Formats: sequence, structure tokens, C-alpha cells
Amino acid sequence: VQFVESGGGLVQPGGSLRLSCTASGSTLEDYFGVGWFRQAPGQERESVACINLRDGKTYYDDSVKGRFTISRDGDKNTVYLQMNGLESEDTAIYYCAGRCNPGGPLGQGTQVTVSS
Repeated sequence: VQFVESGGGLVQPGGSLRLSCTASGSTLEDYFGVGWFRQAPGQERESVACINLRDGKTYYDDSVKGRFTISRDGDKNTVYLQMNGLESEDTAIYYCAGRCNPGGPLGQGTQVTVSS
């Protein structure tokens, strides 16, 4: 099973991006939750958001509350991370996985760069 991230890019401060996380070789129903994580150069990996696939509850790191929204599209086997009001501090490689714990292996990720 592989989670594939996409949708990153270069955006100006205050801009928006939508990241996609698709489960390849499995279905979202096989997982309790899906989380988004990020790691900036020289920084530790941190959790950004997570969605409980059983009851739809969502969890956010305080640094992104009110700006980021995690959601799922079961038909597309995809979890999204809508990011609004991006700040330079959001610059990082973003990863997703079939868990809410940032520990453990991750895929290639997608680069998000916020810069003017």
C-alpha cells in the first residue's frame, strides 16, 4: 500500500493550495484515519492535520487551525488538505499516511514553498 501526495508548489504568502493524498493499492476504508505531516529543512517532522475515517472528526495542529481543512472523497479514494492563508512558516515537504501518528515510514511527499 502506498499513499501518494500531490498538489504542492510555489505560492505567495496569503495564497492557497490543495494537496491530495491517494491510497494506491488499498482503499481508505482499510484505515482508521489519514494524517498529513510536514517537515521543513532542519526541523523535526510534525503533524498538521488528521481525519478519523470512521466518524469524520478532524484534528489540527494549532499552527494551522482556521487556515487548513482536511477532508476525504471516498469515491476518489483521496484525502485532501486545503491550505489557505499560507505563510512562509508553512514551507515544508508535506506527507500523508494511513495513520495520525507522524512516526513511521512516509512516501515521497510534495514540496510546498511559500515565498514572495
